[in-house]
Amino acid sequence: MNLIRQILAAPRRLYLAISATCLGMLAFGVLYLQGMVGLQPCPMCIVQREALIAVAVFSALAAACKPGGWQRGFGVLALLFAVLGAFTGGRQSWLQWNPPAFSACGRGDLYGMIESMPIGRLLPSIFKGSGDCAAVDWTLLGGSIANWSFMWFAFCTALLLALALRRKAG
Repeated sequence: MNLIRQILAAPRRLYLAISATCLGMLAFGVLYLQGMVGLQPCPMCIVQREALIAVAVFSALAAACKPGGWQRGFGVLALLFAVLGAFTGGRQSWLQWNPPAFSACGRGDLYGMIESMPIGRLLPSIFKGSGDCAAVDWTLLGGSIANWSFMWFAFCTALLLALALRRKAG
């Protein structure tokens, strides 16, 4: 319990660590898995990438702020995107464990909106995707990319929730 208090006592460092980890995971996905291994992200993977970007940005903004309203606000935004990432990673994991008889995802309305955004044209390697969301193309220690993504987002959600609910010291 004392370790948890020590970690939560330095919220700016924790926000910065969350942001750096999200950026590292994004770099691993884009540079290694997509660039070197040749995996193409599915639409659910793209939503998870966008959630990673949002959590990284809002956590970095929270780290840049002094404790108070702005830091808490940015932290809550990071928390909301971490929940979105956990939901998407969990749903994709479920699809991988229980594959449907037909393609599990495709170019739906949400994906069409994401694809038509100007940032989608600026960063095509991050937002370009194809493939079946139920396919398991790569694993690490028995877990798929979606499994690991879900675990990170769930852990991140717990950290951000603890930061949002913590009381000021003193």
